[in-house]
Amino acid sequence: MRKESMLSRYNDRQREAILATEGPLLVLAGAGSGKTRVVTGKIAYLIEHLRVSPYHILAITFTNKAAKEMKDRVAKQLDYSVDGMWISTFHSMCVRILRRNGDAIGYDSNFAIYDSSDQKTLMKDCMNELNMSKEMFKPFGVLSQISNWKNEGMSPDEAMKMYFGDFHKRQMAEAYRLYEKKKRENNAMDFDDLLVKTVELFQDHPDVLALYQQKFAYVFVDEYQDTNHIQYLLVKMLSEKAIGLTVVGDNDQSIYRWRGADIGNILSFEKDFPGARTILLEQNYRSTTPILKGANTLIANNPALKKKNLWTDREGGDPIIFKEFFHSSEEETAVIQKMMHLNYKGASFGDMAILYRTNAQSRGFEEALMREGIPYRVVGGLRFYDRMEIKDVIGYLQVIDNPKDDVNLRRIVNVPKRGIGDTTVDQLQSYADEHGLDLFTVMETLEENDDLKIRAQKNIKQFVNLIHLLMNKKEELSLSELVEAVLFESHYVEELKKEDTVMSETRLENLEEFVSAAAEFQRGNPDLTLTDFLGNLSLISDKNELVDEDRSVQLMTIHGAKGLEFPIVFVVGLEEGLFPTSRAFDTEEEMEEERRLMYVAMTRAEEKLFLSSAKSRTLYGQRKPAVKSRFIKELEDVIEMIDNEPVKKNQKSGHAIFTGTTTVKPAAKVAPQETNDVTFSIGDKLIHKKWGEGMVVQLKGDEAVIAFEGKGLKTLNVKIAPLRKKE
Repeated sequence: MRKESMLSRYNDRQREAILATEGPLLVLAGAGSGKTRVVTGKIAYLIEHLRVSPYHILAITFTNKAAKEMKDRVAKQLDYSVDGMWISTFHSMCVRILRRNGDAIGYDSNFAIYDSSDQKTLMKDCMNELNMSKEMFKPFGVLSQISNWKNEGMSPDEAMKMYFGDFHKRQMAEAYRLYEKKKRENNAMDFDDLLVKTVELFQDHPDVLALYQQKFAYVFVDEYQDTNHIQYLLVKMLSEKAIGLTVVGDNDQSIYRWRGADIGNILSFEKDFPGARTILLEQNYRSTTPILKGANTLIANNPALKKKNLWTDREGGDPIIFKEFFHSSEEETAVIQKMMHLNYKGASFGDMAILYRTNAQSRGFEEALMREGIPYRVVGGLRFYDRMEIKDVIGYLQVIDNPKDDVNLRRIVNVPKRGIGDTTVDQLQSYADEHGLDLFTVMETLEENDDLKIRAQKNIKQFVNLIHLLMNKKEELSLSELVEAVLFESHYVEELKKEDTVMSETRLENLEEFVSAAAEFQRGNPDLTLTDFLGNLSLISDKNELVDEDRSVQLMTIHGAKGLEFPIVFVVGLEEGLFPTSRAFDTEEEMEEERRLMYVAMTRAEEKLFLSSAKSRTLYGQRKPAVKSRFIKELEDVIEMIDNEPVKKNQKSGHAIFTGTTTVKPAAKVAPQETNDVTFSIGDKLIHKKWGEGMVVQLKGDEAVIAFEGKGLKTLNVKIAPLRKKE
């Protein structure tokens, strides 16, 4: 392809970035400005027009998906394969280097890479050897701290020296030292080691580094704002003698500080790489002018470092709408009603996304969607009632309500760990099956049973006493109080708090939300029992996805939405303490990151953006007052505020919800939702696009329970599911 023809597809700033082939270059690429096009276009330009061999190009991304997409785009532009080029994640790149040259620092080429399960097993051994308190330390908590130290470039000896006067941290530093020693003996590395050991290899063996510096004449790094200290060192070393270094990123989208990302890397690029140029990509190809105006207004409240101003040549666009509701349950109902209204006007559910700050917030929206029979999927995670900690607490409640439930009893008998292993439970189950008894009865009578010798008898007795205690509390406590009692008496929450990781914190938030779900159920159904509550949960959690993914509403955290885009976006829960999170109140740096996160949320929207908050929210079973987010105050001059009005549960049209004086138009690029006019009867055989042949076994309104061969029972909305009668 001729050079002029190739470059004609790019705007002026994009062309400038592509043609800047020598020296260090920072491409500050705003949301939706086509940064991936620029990276792949520049790689193709180097190969096609400067005759650079793919062998001499290194491109680093953060996910395997992004690496594959980049490689595919380059190959498509060149019309031939570029398999010889290194386009990979940091970790994949380091594995290749260490497999080839790791012997220089004492590793065989077949070294093992430990996953999280392997790490936990090894850390348990280390903690036992050091006699570390199991009450004070949890393996994942210690591993999380070690990971932080590694990403900061801190060795075990340095950690020991720095925290010598801190008993808690010093013990973890000792575990760090032993953990590293054992991994070395096992010829093994964990994921953090892949980066750390590559830096160590390059520092200790300049000749090895020189080989790769000679190989990689051109280095590209995507999402540079997300790099940590170790990744920065790798880029610095590998690009030191390169003809060209191009890093692409956006300081306004730096949202991973909590996992080690250092925004200072992108802010200090010109200082770290003398002679560097900076090119701004500010033309946005995704969103309308009102959305971009809102995003620019919001982010202007952060310090003006590497300031950008996104713009688009698209004309018009609906205003950003904000509404504050009386309670979070009204917010959930209103959002789903608005979706139904937009769908009625021609928008597809597959073009709609609900973004929230924490995973736990998905619960209310999932239930509201299921009540209306609207298909949905939780992106990047499990549905609320499929999450491990929720299934665990429901398991406890099932056993309290029905101790003959062997399935749930086996689930919870050793959760959290209480010294009752699978072998013991299998022995008890075999005895129960042989004598026609349920498992709990065998446990209750264990002390009187001379035929059954169980080593963990004391632990089983304590478990039986726990269940008896909770069964007694069932008669005197409310539902939410009973859930709290389960979490407290079982030490479930206590064990999660000891882990002290991002994941354990998320699980605690989900459990708090479950307590709130119990309180809301009881408030709406004061005469119903635990049995009724569990029956209701079974109906909710047993609902399957109704249609194909491309016609489903997308639910996700804002962190999970980065890099994605949707015609219609709802950003919910905009309240102080929730978004921004209360953890951000302590420092300006944390609050600035929360604002960047809000900026990311807003710039996911292509056509329509709805923001919402609630004046009260049920937290841990109690209704608590809430104050709308400071971000709304910062946006009030560029968004349309809708007055409060009550939301009725049976309000189907969505009229006046989120609309106010704005006329709602069908979103661009959205297809009408297909409907199915065929009527079905019980016993009808039919064909589903995804699940094949099935038979209708139950009908209720537009919903049918269908038995699919090899797939089990599915509950589908027959009006929108891809179904046809079998001829």
